[in-house]
Amino acid sequence: MACPRPPFALTLPSDLNFLPLARAFIETVCHAHGFDRGFAEAVELATHEGLQNIIRHAHAGRDNALLEIQAMPFDDGLEIRLLDEGEPFDVGAVPFLEPGELRVGGRGVYLIRRLMDELQSEPRRPCGNMLRMVKHYRPQARRHLA
Repeated sequence: MACPRPPFALTLPSDLNFLPLARAFIETVCHAHGFDRGFAEAVELATHEGLQNIIRHAHAGRDNALLEIQAMPFDDGLEIRLLDEGEPFDVGAVPFLEPGELRVGGRGVYLIRRLMDELQSEPRRPCGNMLRMVKHYRPQARRHLA
């Protein structure tokens, strides 16, 4: 019986300047597992939005805080977990906004919901949160030109 593989993981300081590194990490994991560019871009953007929310809101500028990205490929997709050191947060409590609704902020969670198939959060002990995002891989059917 094979042991389960640990997730790919990257730990970063809570600093917006590290977002390109986080995106490169997700891109590399997607490429290594054969996911197409559209899939990878969706996961990269969702991860970027989630991390941006963590840095700006959960960590509120605390540059000594750390965040961890875990990427767990599975047969037909990818699970991303974002672990933070912030105050408890329930993504389920964020309202489902209409795209045309005028409002400052709140678009990150809307975008993540549109890009990913599953989104949930849960508190971590002794502190922090885990934002879990899952995207199932549905390769685009190839079109043949006549």
